[in-house]
Amino acid sequence: MNFQSLFRKKSVAATHHSGDADSPQLVRNLSLRDLTFMGIAAIIGAGSFSSLGQACFSGGPGVVILFIICAIACGFTAMCYAEFASRVPASGSAYTYAYVSFGELFAWVIGWALLMEYSIGNIYVAFSWSGYFTNLLDGVGVHLPEWLTINYRSASAAFRDNIQGEGYQAWTNAPQLGSLRIIFDLPAFMINVLVTWLVYVGVNESRKVSNFMVLLKLFIIVVVIVTGAFFIDIDNWTPFMPNGFGGVMGGAAAVFFAYIGFDAVSTLAEEAKDPKRDLPKGMMYSLIICTVVYVLLALVLTGMVSFNQLGVSDPLAEVFQLKGVKWMQYFVSIAAVVAMTSVILVFQLGQPRIWMSMARDGLLPKRFAKIHPKYKTPGFSTIMTGAVVGIPIFFTDETFVLDFTSIGTLFAFVLVCGGVLMLPKAEKTDGPKQRFRLPFIDGKWIVPALVIGAFAGLILDDSNYTSDLFNFNTTNLSAKLPMWIFLTLCVLMAVMSFLRNLSLIPVLGVLSCCYLLTGMAPSNWLWFAVWLGIGLVVYLLYGFRKSKLAQQG
Repeated sequence: MNFQSLFRKKSVAATHHSGDADSPQLVRNLSLRDLTFMGIAAIIGAGSFSSLGQACFSGGPGVVILFIICAIACGFTAMCYAEFASRVPASGSAYTYAYVSFGELFAWVIGWALLMEYSIGNIYVAFSWSGYFTNLLDGVGVHLPEWLTINYRSASAAFRDNIQGEGYQAWTNAPQLGSLRIIFDLPAFMINVLVTWLVYVGVNESRKVSNFMVLLKLFIIVVVIVTGAFFIDIDNWTPFMPNGFGGVMGGAAAVFFAYIGFDAVSTLAEEAKDPKRDLPKGMMYSLIICTVVYVLLALVLTGMVSFNQLGVSDPLAEVFQLKGVKWMQYFVSIAAVVAMTSVILVFQLGQPRIWMSMARDGLLPKRFAKIHPKYKTPGFSTIMTGAVVGIPIFFTDETFVLDFTSIGTLFAFVLVCGGVLMLPKAEKTDGPKQRFRLPFIDGKWIVPALVIGAFAGLILDDSNYTSDLFNFNTTNLSAKLPMWIFLTLCVLMAVMSFLRNLSLIPVLGVLSCCYLLTGMAPSNWLWFAVWLGIGLVVYLLYGFRKSKLAQQG
């Protein structure tokens, strides 16, 4: 094996002509409004109606700081995505961007990581959707058996630990096939089937449904915020960070999960009417709107009740139940069902187009690139995406999926920001066709100054968090290691910025996303490493030999 072949790059020009007879170009029918709504549809969903509660429980009112940090990190990343989307207006999102900047191996790794963001992330959303949908059914007198509304792992754990409730009842009342109990989340599975069918029959139909759901859920969220504001007790905002800054960062996975999705807009490049202009704007507009919504929701939630009452899967419904506002519980459940349906829809749109791009490049079998002759969608890839989401619903649970998805997405974001730094300078000045251009701010002096200032702040800080961080003993070494690696990276980026005059925005994107990665548990890193290892085996056995660049010599 030629080691250098692992990093062979695809030219920017080649990305503009990716279609062929077997996989023709997709139909361009998405406007700026459609792309912005797609971004909002993807972002406002499980994050606002489910994982937000865990973040508030961990960080208290101070979690708004983490939302702002995540927004800044995503903002830097979105600008890097926008630079790529303007210069490489092709399907594939971060996968395609990595192919032209880092090379084939990193492109494969990104494509493999995005499988977690879009497909596996949808498993968590489907579980959350099921919870709210079941509540709606209960409200109108329709009660599904417990063994059809919970996943097998959660029911088994509840019975093992003797925790009374839905899980325990599901395990004891479930029918058996031999020694196997039949327990699965039927609503979660069915919404996946429904959305897969909708995405299969066409992006135009998906666009109409998505736009309607975005308008509806934004209206309901405004009602929730305004109604909740009347129940705010400012005493609940004290202390602002009840568990310290470590508690705030403890919600990193949950909060960042609330933001993933804006990059899904970039997977629709081939179906955008004017991708060079509209993709960057669509990502930025959706990110700004959703950040404002999240901050307001977090303030309302932590103002209505004490933070320690928010560690539930349905926080918005819970706070109104505690306040005795019964009609709002149904209102919130309707909003959650609509919001999460739109999230599943957009993610189910994104993943097949990444697989389609990878198949066009020869990294996956050609069947993944096949376009349906009637519906003009990547039909086989869409069905496979539905299978990747639907099958694990029978044997996984929400917590594992949440952390697993967040770490994979952040990893992809880091490579996108780093990819902008790797783009050839000659291609950055190649004419007026590029509608968006990332502002160049020389980081030669700014990045080193920021890093020196950050280290000075750590040295002067006398909190327990800082003293424990620099206590170089073997106690809890695995928990400290990510932060030590991050600080080392800060020094390296400062040196590189000084020596090579690196652009400030992508550097800050890399550092801010890497900082959020320090909030991930060591077990998440272990599972992520296993996932990447499996992906590398698949690439070496198939993609390395079959890629178009390999065939071209």
